[in-house]
Order: sequence, then structure tokens, then C-alpha cells
Amino acid sequence: MTSIEDVDGAGSDEADALTIGRRVRQLRTARGMTLDDLAAAVDRAPSQLSMIETGKREPRLTLLQAIARALGTTIDALLEAETLDERSTMEIALERAMKGQTFQALGIRPFRIGKSVPDDALRALLALQGEIERLHDERSATPEEARRANVELRHLMRRQDNYFADLEEQARGILRAVDHPGGPLTQRTASDIAAHLGFSLHYVPDLPPSVRSVADLKHGRLYLSSTVPAKGDSRTAVLQALSSRILGHSEPRSYAEFLRQRVETNYLTGALLIPEDHAVPFLQDAKARRAISIEDLRDAYSVSYETAAHRFTNLATPHLGIPVHFLKVHESGTITKAYENDDVNFPADRLGAIEGQLCCRRWTSRVVFDIPDKFNPYYQYTDTGNGTYWCTARVEASSEGAHSVSVGVRFDDTKWFIGRETTNRGVSRHAVEVCCRRAPADLESTWRDQAWPNVRTPRTLLATLPTGAFPGVDTTDLYEFLAGHAPAS
Repeated sequence: MTSIEDVDGAGSDEADALTIGRRVRQLRTARGMTLDDLAAAVDRAPSQLSMIETGKREPRLTLLQAIARALGTTIDALLEAETLDERSTMEIALERAMKGQTFQALGIRPFRIGKSVPDDALRALLALQGEIERLHDERSATPEEARRANVELRHLMRRQDNYFADLEEQARGILRAVDHPGGPLTQRTASDIAAHLGFSLHYVPDLPPSVRSVADLKHGRLYLSSTVPAKGDSRTAVLQALSSRILGHSEPRSYAEFLRQRVETNYLTGALLIPEDHAVPFLQDAKARRAISIEDLRDAYSVSYETAAHRFTNLATPHLGIPVHFLKVHESGTITKAYENDDVNFPADRLGAIEGQLCCRRWTSRVVFDIPDKFNPYYQYTDTGNGTYWCTARVEASSEGAHSVSVGVRFDDTKWFIGRETTNRGVSRHAVEVCCRRAPADLESTWRDQAWPNVRTPRTLLATLPTGAFPGVDTTDLYEFLAGHAPAS
């Protein structure tokens, strides 16, 4: 027996069968024939022809020839790439879409497109499917969208001096509701906040590896890892999870919204751990004594150095009148977080993105990695193309390697800080010229043609925009985890 495959020689796929089937239907209806009429003319059951017209069965060559004769046309006319009418074209496009990944990912089962389905409904479904695929491509195709969203968010933070009054008020209301007196927030108080919001805390050993915590909104449960990493803070995971609920976050619709939610969550967590009403007098007193210290802020509230540094950038400009900058740099030299409102020039790409750029080797954030004394903070003055800056930095370990965290100010504001007497100095032209981005000439001439490194590609380079409602989260793991831990009915 010979089928269509043998006619075109290349092997027709399901889409070809769809097109041929729709052309048969189009010619049949144009001639006023019913499915029963055509079935009788070719001596086949109507159900068999129906499957051919819907593309579910590929006709043999002999049957296709019989159909062509019955319709008063040729087999070539049935196989040629002539444009179908609009209705048939839309039906084929929608049937193809229903068999594709977009519909399957949404859990939409293929359905029969009957004559009663209006043309406008077909157009709407195809438009929605096209928009979903466009958004998916936009989010996952390149890292450019992530960088652009990050730049826009950093500009917003800069305009507001990294201070968000509405989030401060949210933190103030929560702390007032649990009668927090100020000062360090204890684990018990974190549990009280959870109870106030209707959640019980459950520490489990099998939390999905792609999440820090999981909130079961149906049963009012908050799951956290029973293993707190060394130097970890169990309060932070609790408060970050609860902050999303306090802020009423819903499923992010874009990567920009995801980033904004993450910033808001981290900000509110910091505001709960280091309350504005209590921390501002503490910092104002330190400024009056010319003894501002990120270490002192860290120790006063029992938080990590990074949390203290972040929180200082929230409060320094609006309450102390001090513009600042913040950097978090991986041991590889890559900038992972950055903020500034003191006109320091960080290296940036053509979009203005700082994250992902190499930090200057002579900047405090890089030099600190080579300092053997890890107990005391490192201080340094750095001369740049637009002035001299002073920074204090520390190195902290993490699951992704060591990071330095640094906070800095312009030279004129150094007088308010402990560490201003340092004799450590550096010169960086990274933001205005090649500086250390290119090896010294003698080294380059010797080794340029004699070196071939096998690059350790950062995992974030290939997965800057993971797909899914919550980037990077395996939802199958997530839902199976919740189903396995849900309380019995």
C-alpha cells in the first residue's frame, strides 16, 4: 500500500495531514457535498473520512485519488501549497497549538473544533497563545531583559535614596502588633509574627532544594529547613517568607516584577530585624560621636554583616544626610549586588547594568580578599576618576563561595566613621579607562598566545531567566512536597 509519505518522498508529518484534510473539507463544502455524500462516492465509512478531514488519519494514495475524482479535482490540487480559507487556516493553527508545549504546560487538553465555535473565538485563542509564547521568549531568550529590569530597579532605588517609607510603616505596624520593644528581634518574636499572620512554623529535612521556605496558604503552614547553615540566621528565612504575605505578593507576571518583589521582601525583612524607630537614634548617636560602624550595627541587632550593610544604606541618606554606596563581590571578582547614590562610578555594560561586571582589582571589595586578617574589618581610601572614596569591607562565606561586602562614602563624609585613620590607599581608573581590565603589557605579550583556560561558566550565565512562575523553582518538587506534608483531612 502507498500513502502520502510515498508521494512527497520526504515523509509528511501530522501538520501535512491536517492541511490536506482541511483542503478536502474545504472543497467538499464548496461543492455542497455532505460527509455522507463523499463517503458514498469513494465507498468508505463517513467516520473514516471524518478522521482524514480532521488530520487524525493519513489517507493512502489510492483513497486520495478517489477523493480527488469525487470532488472533481486532481490529487496535485489536494497536495499543493495553495492558501486555505481563513477558517480552515485558523483551525489548523489552533490544532497545532493544542498539540504544542504551550497548551500542555497550561494543562489544556486538546478539544474538537466544531462548526459551532465562532471565528472570533478561534482568533482570540490564537492571539492568547501567541502572546504567551512571546512573553515566554522574552523572559527566557536572553539575559538582556534581566539586566534591563535590574537597571530600572536600581534607578528607582537611587531616586528614593534606597528608602521606602511604605515598607518602613509596614514593618512598624507588624512590630507594634506583636509588642516588640525594639532592639534585636528574637526567634520567639519571629514565631509571634508568624502566628499573628496565621501561620505555624514547621522545620523539615526534605525542603525542595530550589527554595528557602514554602508557605502552604491552604493550611496556614510555613515550612523551613531543619538544617540552618553555618553562620545562617533562622529568623531571616522566616521573615522573608512572611514578608511576601505581609506585602500581599501574588504570582509574578514578569522578571521585573519578580525582582521588585525580591527587593521589597529583603527590605521589609531588614526593617523588621533592625527597626527604624530604634536604629535611627542609635546611628545618630554614633554620628555625633564620629563613630559610625557597620560592625556595631551588626552586633547591636545580632544580624549578619550583609544585613547590617544593606540596612545602613536604607537609613544613611534620609536620616544621617550621608550618601553611600554598597557592593557585594564574588571571590571571582564579579559584582553580584550594587547600589550607590554618592556618584561613585562602578563598571557597567551598555545597558547600565553593574551586576555581572568585574570589580576593579584595586577597589576595596577586591583587595579585601587578599588581607590575611579576617577578624577585623578592612578599610581603604581609593582615588578614582571622580574623587576619592573610603570603604569598609568584610569577606563572608556562602554556599556559592566567598563574597566581600563593602560600604563606602565620599572622602568628605569619612569623618563620621570608625576606620577613617587607615593608611591603606588604592588608585582605580576602572570606570573611566582600561585600568586593570587588561593585563600588563609584558605579561600579555608573553602569555597571550600561550594560554587557553577552560572557563568555569557561571550557572547564572546560562540560566539568567529560568522559566516558570517563580524563576528557578521546580514546581513539581514544590507541589509534591506540599502534598506529602499536608495535614490529613
